[in-house]
Amino acid sequence: MPKLDLLQGTLDMLVLQVLSGGPMHGWGIAQRLQLLSKNTLQVEEGSMYPAMYRMEHKGWITAEWGVSENNRKAKFYQLTAEGRKQLTAETKDWNRLCLAIRDVMAGAS
Repeated sequence: MPKLDLLQGTLDMLVLQVLSGGPMHGWGIAQRLQLLSKNTLQVEEGSMYPAMYRMEHKGWITAEWGVSENNRKAKFYQLTAEGRKQLTAETKDWNRLCLAIRDVMAGAS
């Protein structure tokens, strides 16, 4: 199955959702997204890390250096209270968008 391009801003919401389960490093987040999407979403480093820096700058996540499960130094990201609020807002907006698209698709035929 071909991979899908994410709508602009969707990656942030998905990363926040993954981090709502607890701290993870960037590669782990990308792997979790791929797993949860049944290999439909494959986020490249060139997209993942700029998104992480942007969300860190906005105060939605924090980062701290640690050691990964394979004993390598890695930056672990964690959701902040502000990030939880953002995830709630984005989830609401996403659900509204999905309903609107469904309605248009159902009514267009």
